[in-house]
Amino acid sequence: MGKVSLAAGFESFSETWSPRLAAELNGQAVKLARLDGEFVWHSHPDADELFWVIEGGPLDIEFREEPTETLRPGELLVVPAGVEHRPVAAEPAKVALFEPAGTENTGDAGDTGDDRTNAVTELETGVSRGANTR
Repeated sequence: MGKVSLAAGFESFSETWSPRLAAELNGQAVKLARLDGEFVWHSHPDADELFWVIEGGPLDIEFREEPTETLRPGELLVVPAGVEHRPVAAEPAKVALFEPAGTENTGDAGDTGDDRTNAVTELETGVSRGANTR
């Protein structure tokens, strides 16, 4: 058990679209990510995904079959499993993500062949782990 500073976590990396693992609990991962520009269209067939804008943005979550949702700091949105979406940050945004541990950031789009397909790495500041993830 240990606390994680979001501010220190975001300060520990500068890469965009490269999530960092901040904590794990009950089979879920809490990730921090810097977003800037457009991501790829994708879905997570078996996993809901939560986007929580901490700072910056706004962050648009575009959907193929639903209206775009715009998130500002302090706002969050859960994208249900199987729903195709694309995050777009017209301005840099610091975002927390909640999703099942092991979820790939590009979902069913797989390897995009660019720097947007990234494995999750642990924060340099340490990772807080719940009882069921040790």
